[in-house]
Amino acid sequence: MMTSTTRFGVQERLPLRVGVIGLGIAGGLMMPAIAQHPRTVVAGAADRNPDLRGRFCRDFGIEAVDDGSALIDSSGIDAVYIATPHQSHRALAIAAAQSGKHIVLEKPMALSLDDCDAIIDAVERAGVAMVVGHTHSFDLPVRRIREHAQGGALGRLGLLSLWNYTDFLYRPRRPEELDTLLGGGILFNQLPHQVDIACLVAGSPVASVSAHTQVLDPSRPTEGLCAALLRFANGGAASLVYSGYDHFDSDELHGWVNGLGCRKQPAHGAARRALRALGAPSEETSLRASSYGYGAQRYAGTSVGQPHFGLIVASFEHGDVRVTPDGIALYADDGVQIETLPTGSTGRAEVLDELCSAVFEGRPIPHDGRFARHTLAVCLAIQEAARTQSEVAIAS
Repeated sequence: MMTSTTRFGVQERLPLRVGVIGLGIAGGLMMPAIAQHPRTVVAGAADRNPDLRGRFCRDFGIEAVDDGSALIDSSGIDAVYIATPHQSHRALAIAAAQSGKHIVLEKPMALSLDDCDAIIDAVERAGVAMVVGHTHSFDLPVRRIREHAQGGALGRLGLLSLWNYTDFLYRPRRPEELDTLLGGGILFNQLPHQVDIACLVAGSPVASVSAHTQVLDPSRPTEGLCAALLRFANGGAASLVYSGYDHFDSDELHGWVNGLGCRKQPAHGAARRALRALGAPSEETSLRASSYGYGAQRYAGTSVGQPHFGLIVASFEHGDVRVTPDGIALYADDGVQIETLPTGSTGRAEVLDELCSAVFEGRPIPHDGRFARHTLAVCLAIQEAARTQSEVAIAS
């Protein structure tokens, strides 16, 4: 076991012992990344669902607890990955920081800017590292576009176009996931992906927002559709379109490669039909845990392409760049250049890379609390702009 001294002022173990709080969809997807990463090891888990805890214990031979606070207090944990419902993020993140644990916090960081500020303050006071993700801004094609933007050969950014149509709203949900006030719907669960991608590529904060949102299905009473225009402080802009109504699937235009980079079969409306087959509302919550939680086969598959979040085109002064199933395509005056990128990652290993490089080498964290706070500020501004039908400025 190796140790190193970092800017956090403590001796850190290698590998980093990570505990996962929340074994639902996000926790289930992150667990393999932690287990396979060369600098981290799975060291514990917490979840209220006994079936999910049982699956974890079966796979790792480690006891799982039903309380995230107990995991945070464990001396066998160096860092925690918090993948619980959004409204619990503040309390758990602050408790982790005060316990000296490094943090990976799922998006959205929190549901209010005050909560974000409280988390940032606790992390800075404790001197621990915090990465907020996963969002698809960690995906290799997005980071490659960012590198091209920073290189300068493409010139100024004019417009980013991000466009995604999915079945999001009809995947099995807990009641709070369909309540906007509790962080439900696409504004807090899906738009952060697009906002993070846009801000990372633009290299600029958002100055103002105009938007339209809509609830098209009263039985799923939260926003399921959004079109937004973000204006960046550096003069560029981003157009975001998202729909989670399970009719058109934009993976059709991405070679039927899904967001994890795996081959998929067309299944328009399948999520809606599965919900109609359920009886009592409690069956939906049970189906969510059994089909989408840790150990489920829902997201199993062999990587055949790049992870992605729909169609992405970046228009610069001297050319356009598009995310493709295999990497990126650059369109310039002299034709098209295809860059094929290595496959096999879902972007979650990159989340751990960012945490470990901060913990062990003291490197800056691009997706830190302030970056994530700005993402939430943009999402809240989108909500306000849609409500008032006016442009909303975002404080710098």
